[in-house]
Amino acid sequence: MVLALLAGAASAQQAPTSPVAVQDKTQSSPRLNPGASRADKLSNQMVHDLRLNGYQAAKVRAINADKVAKMAAIQRKNAGNAQAIDEQCNGVCKERDKEFQDFLSTDQYSTYYSARSTYNKLGRDYAASASTILLTDAVQNPAPSRANDATVGPAVPKPANRPAGNLGRNAR
Repeated sequence: MVLALLAGAASAQQAPTSPVAVQDKTQSSPRLNPGASRADKLSNQMVHDLRLNGYQAAKVRAINADKVAKMAAIQRKNAGNAQAIDEQCNGVCKERDKEFQDFLSTDQYSTYYSARSTYNKLGRDYAASASTILLTDAVQNPAPSRANDATVGPAVPKPANRPAGNLGRNAR
C-alpha cells in the first residue's frame, strides 16, 4: 500500500505537458532558409509530374536542394545584373539536366526535358514571391524569440496622468 501511495505521488509531481509545441532546433526554419522551401516546392512538383519512385524522389530532392542553393548564391553575388544571373543559372540548370539523365528513365527524362522551362519558371516565380510570402507568414505567426518560448508583444503603456516630481514618502 505504501508503494501505491509513492507511485501516485511521483506521477502527480510530473510537470504537466505544455500546449505549445516545442520547435525542433536542429531543423532549418523556412524564414531563415527560403531556398529550402523553394527546392521542396520544385521537387514536390517534379515527383508528382514525373511519377518518381522513392529512390528517384530522394535523388531529385538532393539535387534540387544543391542547385537551388547554388542559384541563390549566384543571385546574391550578382544582385542587379540580370544578364549574369541568367547565364550562370542556366549553367546550373544544365548541370541538373545531366544529373537527372543518370537515374531517370527515358520516358521520365523526356517528360522532364519537355517541361524544363516550366520547372525553371516555377522556381523563379517562387523565389520572387517567397520574400513576400515569408514576411506575411512571419507577421501572422511569430515564432518564439527566446528559449523559454516567450513571444515579443507590445510593451505595457505608462499611465498618462502620472504626477510630476517626487511626491512619495521622501518628499520634503
